[in-house]
Amino acid sequence: MITNTELEYKGDLYPTKIVSFEKNVDSFYFHTDNNVVLKVTVLRDSLIRFRFTTKGYFSNDFSYAIDTTQLHGYNALEFSDEVDYYQITTSKVKCKIQKADLRLSIYDLSDAVLLEDELGFHWEESYEFGGNIVKMSKASKDGESFYGLGDKATQMNLKGKRIENFATDQYAFQKDQEPLYKVVPFYIGLQNKQSYGIFFDNTFRTFFDFCQERRNVTSFWSEGGEMNYYFIYGPKMEDVVTTYTDLTGKPELPPLWALGYHQCKWSYFPESNVKEITAKFRELKIPCDAIYLDIDYMEGFRCFTWNKEYFPDPKRMVKELSDDGFKTVVIIDPGIKIDKEYPVYQEGLKNDYFCKRADGPYMKGKVWPGECNFPDYTNPEVREWWAGLFKELIAEVGVKGVWNDMNEPAVMEVPNKTFPMDVRHDYDGNPCSHRKAHNIYGMQMARATYHGVKKYTYPKRPFIITRSAYAGTQRYSSSWTGDNVATWEHLWIANIQVQRLSISGMGFTGSDIGGFAEQPSGELYARWIQLAVFHPFCRTHSSGDHGDQEPWAFDTEVIDITRKFVNLRYQLLPYLYTMFWQYIEEGVPMLKPLVYYDQDDTQTHYRNDEFIFGNQILVCPILEPNSVGRRMYLPKGEWYNYWTNRLVCGGKEMWIDTKYDEIPVFVKAGAIIPKYPVQQYVEELDFDELTLDLYYKEGIEKSVVYEDAQDGYDYKKGRFSFLTFQVTAKEKEVIIQLHKEGKFETNYSDYKINLIGLPFKIKSIQLNNEHEDYNCDEINANGFLIVPKEFHVLHLMGA
Repeated sequence: MITNTELEYKGDLYPTKIVSFEKNVDSFYFHTDNNVVLKVTVLRDSLIRFRFTTKGYFSNDFSYAIDTTQLHGYNALEFSDEVDYYQITTSKVKCKIQKADLRLSIYDLSDAVLLEDELGFHWEESYEFGGNIVKMSKASKDGESFYGLGDKATQMNLKGKRIENFATDQYAFQKDQEPLYKVVPFYIGLQNKQSYGIFFDNTFRTFFDFCQERRNVTSFWSEGGEMNYYFIYGPKMEDVVTTYTDLTGKPELPPLWALGYHQCKWSYFPESNVKEITAKFRELKIPCDAIYLDIDYMEGFRCFTWNKEYFPDPKRMVKELSDDGFKTVVIIDPGIKIDKEYPVYQEGLKNDYFCKRADGPYMKGKVWPGECNFPDYTNPEVREWWAGLFKELIAEVGVKGVWNDMNEPAVMEVPNKTFPMDVRHDYDGNPCSHRKAHNIYGMQMARATYHGVKKYTYPKRPFIITRSAYAGTQRYSSSWTGDNVATWEHLWIANIQVQRLSISGMGFTGSDIGGFAEQPSGELYARWIQLAVFHPFCRTHSSGDHGDQEPWAFDTEVIDITRKFVNLRYQLLPYLYTMFWQYIEEGVPMLKPLVYYDQDDTQTHYRNDEFIFGNQILVCPILEPNSVGRRMYLPKGEWYNYWTNRLVCGGKEMWIDTKYDEIPVFVKAGAIIPKYPVQQYVEELDFDELTLDLYYKEGIEKSVVYEDAQDGYDYKKGRFSFLTFQVTAKEKEVIIQLHKEGKFETNYSDYKINLIGLPFKIKSIQLNNEHEDYNCDEINANGFLIVPKEFHVLHLMGA
């Protein structure tokens, strides 16, 4: 028996005094006399990495989250050795490292504290598993707010919350339930009108405490791995989000059809049922671009097979659906049925591609096909094999997209709902247990799927959707928020989750419209569709266990509301596509919570419901039954009510009347909103004009429109059209200047400009500085004019 020794219980351990340091280009190494090493790397003036080890040396530096194609660099870097601390200074921040105990503090250049250690880095030795439980605590100021962390089903502001990150299949999860499907260990702090970000790049089970346990302390810790985090300085939240998104990567443009409306259910089968559903959409004139096939399309739930009884000729069916404008998306799960007659299983077994237990046997778990083995997607050879399995589905059958589910990974009939922690993984040449690989398993499956779909879809663009994800998964896949419930509370949760994911780097996200579990009322479904058409990914999906959930499963009023709002989404496709372009080019989130839009206004810090769709449209869903209106907060500026064109001033909360077929939607004064005509699916119509809704505002405002061929990769060769409209408006004059970049020529020839809120009657018009003989009385009466798309300057003058 061991008693009264350090070995019995060490508890928390701390760095001691610094005994040496060294500099290597952009990195600084600080060594303590108890063998702790801190490596500080300056990646940008506003992006600094902090990496700790307690063993005197660092393990191989490897991360699935970081986009290694991104180039980093700084403008200034200075180092000084002071009496009590070392100081690293960039052109944006100062970082002080205390010599006595390695504690850190970060300041702006005016010496205002941005972030400082409370206890700082400390650790606890893990005798059960080896390695350390690594911990960090930071001091938090009064009034500080916290945002981000991906798909958390809780208040937008995380102050007072404790969060757990462990990818988990949480069927029918509840408000505030932890953990959920995705792991994004990145948060944004806001205090004294300055924002900063912390990305804790650690794939073990991690935790964040935002002043819950101790009022003025924020902490984060992990059950293993390194204390390895990135500090990102704003001072604006938009700067933090953009830098984080650059760090973890951005997707390529999706095909435009992927931004249309999608329909899904567990499950549509046989073929006659699929055709019945798609025909009904066309009959009711509700636009729809994609139909999904859940696990029942397979033979005994075996991935990469077809049930020939339900789908006797998949290639013909997919072609006929395509001819009617529907793209077919199929589900693929990670579990490969243990069946010696099943070719995919045979290949995986022959090549030793499945995950193994610590003592050597293959990891076995029950999912939909029964007992399964699971590919180790952390092995590059396995990812390449997996990618090749999509050849038949994509290249031969003609499927357009793939949906990865159950990839947390989810396992049935076991207490923890996932793999045992002793399962081994290759981890791209850094062998480890499932404790480390669990949170990135779904990400690596999505990665392998992406490369397969991309290979066989080429020269078109791939479309992938995943349920589970780790930070950086946005490089490979879109996502949805998992198995939600048909309740009003879940409508509230969906609204927050998609906003939160948007500022956490994962922009291409949506929820299961109407709820996956249980059955929505017609009113709840209508309110959900009204919100979801303003989400980047827009799909109705349900379990089917509680009834049908197509728009026509409800009354004619719901059908009409669905048609109205899905029509609006299709009209706004050029606006949504432009949002996506700004996301992939600049890291700008497609949805912006009000605090992102105006962090200086403290009234935005705890708002959950309202959000900015793109840059110029404000949306506020109706989240309660029987509503004839609601109170909402309009941020600073002037806003036009989309339905009435009435102009209101923001910076205040107000009551907004609504109807059953409306939700509060406002357009920023000065904006130009591009619109296509309503189509039943993308590329159904050739049209002669692009509609531009111009919302008058005195002053100078800019709007942009991005277009390309809507699919394929010519846009990467400069074949795109990027339009910048500058509107200069005065009391009796409007000047619209147009600048175009890119080599792509759109098919339409004209712009139809709707003049909204114009305070004067037009008396004369100049086009490209020459007088044009327009019928001004007709323009004043109709409220619009048509101009050729080649114009450079349009000048509208009043009396």
